[in-house]
Amino acid sequence: MSWEPEVEELKRRMEMARQMGGAERVARHHAQGRLTVRERIDQLLDPGSFHEAGALAGKAVYDDAGSLASFTPANFVMGAGRIDGRRVVVGGDDFTIRGAAADAAIAGKMGYSEKLALGLRVPIIRLVDGTGGGGSVKTIEDIGRTYVPANPAWDAIVALLGQVPVVAACLGSVAGLGAARVATSHFSVMVRGASQLFIAGPPVVEQGVGEKVTKEELGGSHIHARGSGAVDNEASSEPEAFEQIRRFLSYLPSNVWEIPPRAPSTDDASRREEDLITIIPRDKRRTYDMRRILEMVADRGSFFEIGRYQGRTVIAGLARLDGYPVGITANDPRHGGGGVNASGSEKIIRFVDLCDTFHLPVVNFVDNPGFLIGTAAEKQGTIRIGARALAAIYQASVPWVSILVRRVFGVAGAGHGNAQGLNLRYAWPSGDWGSLPIEGGVMAAYRREIEASPDPAARRREIEERLRAFTSPFRTAEAFGVEEIIDPRDTRRLLCDWVEAAYRILPSGVGPKLRWCRP
Repeated sequence: MSWEPEVEELKRRMEMARQMGGAERVARHHAQGRLTVRERIDQLLDPGSFHEAGALAGKAVYDDAGSLASFTPANFVMGAGRIDGRRVVVGGDDFTIRGAAADAAIAGKMGYSEKLALGLRVPIIRLVDGTGGGGSVKTIEDIGRTYVPANPAWDAIVALLGQVPVVAACLGSVAGLGAARVATSHFSVMVRGASQLFIAGPPVVEQGVGEKVTKEELGGSHIHARGSGAVDNEASSEPEAFEQIRRFLSYLPSNVWEIPPRAPSTDDASRREEDLITIIPRDKRRTYDMRRILEMVADRGSFFEIGRYQGRTVIAGLARLDGYPVGITANDPRHGGGGVNASGSEKIIRFVDLCDTFHLPVVNFVDNPGFLIGTAAEKQGTIRIGARALAAIYQASVPWVSILVRRVFGVAGAGHGNAQGLNLRYAWPSGDWGSLPIEGGVMAAYRREIEASPDPAARRREIEERLRAFTSPFRTAEAFGVEEIIDPRDTRRLLCDWVEAAYRILPSGVGPKLRWCRP
């Protein structure tokens, strides 16, 4: 009366599934310096925490007696596990089986993983390799027909963006649906030199548009993590990619019904950095290291930058203040003087959406001379994309504070926060603001007077010097045009005090926004 034979059969089938594409294909995979999907999951998750679902799905061949003769598992491995003790769903493509193209129950398994994360309200991590569940022309021969394309579980994939953290790792040559799954996420990472991402691979590109390129030339990390922005970050190895994923998730709640988790902090909330009093040059033509400011103000070692090599006029990342997670944005004066361009605006939109979706208070370090100008900026549609960035800032409902480090000019500068809201801000004595910088505005406002002068250059300098007398930030404070001017060394103390209040006004059980996070 025992069911032991069936249990033994279960064990046998599970062991067959763990063989993936077989020893030869696994060895070939390892020879390329790549981990198998099961090794990736083991390295990503807390040890021993992975509980697999759907391991028995695949293609089975039976002999005449009805016994199992061979078994090829579906090339998608999925289940639930834990990262730092918190539950997550993970799904990964198995490239050792038909390059992870659509096979057996892969569509059902991939879609189920997305729905599982949605149902459990936990983060999902996609380990994408190959087409990531996309098509292969071999499928036509296998099924004896073609089919009208449909992206599996795309309704769940879109819904996830507004409810739980979605993370994707590009871990091989990823095309088609796999590429779309990487891009449709809150955070993505690819491995430098070992992973590529494209809409279609080199053979299809050559046949379609006559362009002959290698995989790396077409979609390496230098294209996407350092250029297009289709992928956020790059890593030097798969283990580093997994560490970035774990770190990203540590700042976020498991879902939008929770508040971001506070971590223990040994960094003194009242710490004062003496270098902050000298870091901003008096010469406005000189630049400085904004990232150094962020590192000095945030909890030590807590700043995690996202998309460093895209939209480089803007810095965005996650950090902690007295253990509380926050989103940080800043202008980078070392690129375009910190002026906001089209790609920088895109970066702002996506990052503000992320923070607003997951209830992360935002700290904005402002040194913004305005939108970038010139023919290149106009051709990129900077004003339209910039207007979308301003809309994202005004739509955000999370607590927001701005540190006016230096310049705040024009329409872009005005978008440092919601001017019709509380618009909490602290200014440094180095603050310099207005509708236009004096240096450029003088020629626009006093052109006739300057051109009529015997010495136009001298006249222009004279007018600029006269107007500079009115630019002291203290004059603005006298008119209550800025609420507080502070000693830069007090910035951390004030922000740590602010963040405690910010979290106090974040209600528990907040839930999803009416406007979902956009990929």
